[in-house]
Amino acid sequence: MTLAEVQARRKWLVQRARFMRANPTDAERKIWYLLRHRRLGERWRRQEIIDDLYIVDFICFEYRLIIEADGSQHSDNKADETRDSYLKDRGFNVLRFWNSDILTNIDGVGEALLDAIKNKAAQTCGDPTPQPLSRKGRGL
Repeated sequence: MTLAEVQARRKWLVQRARFMRANPTDAERKIWYLLRHRRLGERWRRQEIIDDLYIVDFICFEYRLIIEADGSQHSDNKADETRDSYLKDRGFNVLRFWNSDILTNIDGVGEALLDAIKNKAAQTCGDPTPQPLSRKGRGL
């Protein structure tokens, strides 16, 4: 891609993300109510652009979690599989919830999110590496 093509794509992605933020689906609106204001303890962003390639519905950079609210058009979608693979290769965990689950069982979705956050926290917070000794402590 040329520089002009990259800039044009970036501009289109920014416009699309703004539009999607301003016009959420009912499921996105409901899950955003659950995520915003650190209700689950972490900072979440919505309609975020990743690597100038993809727009994700919701993301927590601290734990590298992505939430996608999906309708029926996403069942057995090869593009979604490619996208998820790309994001997983960059260290993100992608959680997909059906719109119907979000709209009818938000408590269950919230519990699944809390479990995912706890699992990611356990992975990232393992035993901290010890601090190196000072020069004085090394006998230098």
